Amino acid sequence: MSSTNKNTKILYWVSTGIVAAFILPGVLYIGSKMALEGTAHLGLPLWFHYELSIGKPIGAIILILPIFSKMIKEWAYVALGIDFISATIAHLAVDGLTSMWYFPLVFFGILIVSYVTYHKLQDQTAV
Repeated sequence: MSSTNKNTKILYWVSTGIVAAFILPGVLYIGSKMALEGTAHLGLPLWFHYELSIGKPIGAIILILPIFSKMIKEWAYVALGIDFISATIAHLAVDGLTSMWYFPLVFFGILIVSYVTYHKLQDQTAV
């Protein structure tokens, strides 16, 4: 294995692990007062809170488990990307630049690193 391939694998697993570590513990707090108040603060309906609370961990699991096809992983990347961008927009719209509006944007950047390195690894195994 070349050092470039090894570095790509390390970067892929670190970035994907960070995204998963950010998302997966949230499943333990779906019904917590803080989570529900956060959703309400952004003006989002309760059903959307539960939809995200179920969909995001599923997406994270899809990214970290190798049993899922490339096409399914693509959809997980798209869904999580839309979620992070939408969260950034929601925070900016409600709280402006005074809140942690950039936090989901940081994770969007990490998700992009995971996506790019995933495809580099896929291209290397296809050869």
